[in-house]
Amino acid sequence: MSVLLTVDGLSKAYPGVIANDDVSFLIERGEVHALLGENGAGKSTLVKMIYGLVRPDSGSMTLNGAPFSPAEPRVARASGVAMVFQHFSLFEALNVAENIALGMENPPAMRDLARKITDVSEAYGLPLDPARLVGHLSAGERQRVEIIRCLLQDPKLLIMDEPTSVLTPQEVDILFATLRKLKQEGTAILYISHKLEEIRALCDSATILRRGEVVATCDPREKSARELAEMMVGKVLQQTKARGADLGPVALDVRGLSLPPATQFGTPLRDVSFSVRKGEVLGIGGVAGNGQDELLAALSGERGTRDGVFVNGQPISKLGPTARRRIGILSGPEERLGHAAAPDMSLTENALLTGHVRENLARNGFLDWARTKAFAERVVKEFDVRTPGVQAAARSLSGGNLQKFVIGREVLQSPDVLIVNQPTWGVDAAAAAAIRQSLLDLAAQGSAVVVISQDLDELMEISDRFAALNGGHLSEAVPAAGLTLDQIGLMLGGAHDLEPA
Repeated sequence: MSVLLTVDGLSKAYPGVIANDDVSFLIERGEVHALLGENGAGKSTLVKMIYGLVRPDSGSMTLNGAPFSPAEPRVARASGVAMVFQHFSLFEALNVAENIALGMENPPAMRDLARKITDVSEAYGLPLDPARLVGHLSAGERQRVEIIRCLLQDPKLLIMDEPTSVLTPQEVDILFATLRKLKQEGTAILYISHKLEEIRALCDSATILRRGEVVATCDPREKSARELAEMMVGKVLQQTKARGADLGPVALDVRGLSLPPATQFGTPLRDVSFSVRKGEVLGIGGVAGNGQDELLAALSGERGTRDGVFVNGQPISKLGPTARRRIGILSGPEERLGHAAAPDMSLTENALLTGHVRENLARNGFLDWARTKAFAERVVKEFDVRTPGVQAAARSLSGGNLQKFVIGREVLQSPDVLIVNQPTWGVDAAAAAAIRQSLLDLAAQGSAVVVISQDLDELMEISDRFAALNGGHLSEAVPAAGLTLDQIGLMLGGAHDLEPA
């Protein structure tokens, strides 16, 4: 192998924070290189500089031995750098070929492009129909669109940001086979993921960032996942503490819940039934787009239902979100910025939005700002939210730190029932462990907890029982303790009649 990309002393500062400080590393041709770090470590800023979205304050790069300083992504792509982002940039009302054409500088005739898409997708084991509407594709198929769009550029370096967060185990295997084929052909891959076992299985080398600086480089295959996590955070991680198995009566009971989709490309809920007891954690797995958002909306009261939802034996289907919060049903949606938190409001104001009922933050029609600020500060302290202060706007926080804030805001209100969707999405290993422990502690205190997640390792770690969502149908919940990864993958794909091994 020979050096493809050299990063030499890149630095980037924003007001009040140094995102990258004198970062240097090399990527070889045909190498899968991991970029690791906790939330706020500077990974996103670094890859944005490589891709031309951000200009460095100092430092330099070379690509193929020539100076490389892309002023915009178009220049980076022309030089052979492609990027698959964590959040898909696709239009649901357009088909696959039309979406791919939008990302090309000079797209060929649509018929020729469709043929190229078919040829490339089949060659790399990622079959796609160019004529299908993106709105009708699964999350895994949408990711294929993004990857094929990059592969049509014949990239020398492919940057991938959290590429497996929306995939089933079987889809992860397909993706890894594709990446290994690209590696054999000489394409270098810069791979960002919080799933450390994936890093160990796929990557040849790793650069580890902490607070904007390179603190280590290593061969991840020679380290355990725990060792990698501790290198990232710079301290020994605490093990998740087991809890007792004492369960109380049923707290949340859902019977035959059906709900039409909110949008054309949404997923209807179809006769969903389950129950959760006090002190229990129910894990609900599913690939993105199979009804997770609709289920949380129905349980939180954001969308009304005729019947089917009971708490402590009482029907609550006709209650709105505020009334449900008053009786102890709290929730944390997947989309943290814009749904769980108002981007331009401060953390104090965001604490008020969901905490005013149970934390008594408003009295006689007047807001108690001192009490609200104290509540926000308690969330920041107990959940280690990295922020200049509670006056900071929600959008100024890194994704992982905002996630810690919105989950902590709900947990500290001591709910009777808590429903969370993707509680550790985009969160580093140490923060994820802390959030999972807080959910276990909440259950140990007698709360009923429903965790909707695409992270199967997470669900197996904290769940007492597991159920799978597929196309708006929910499987029967089974004990999590006996399930294998293959069984879970089949359940996610719709095989709901499995028994644990």
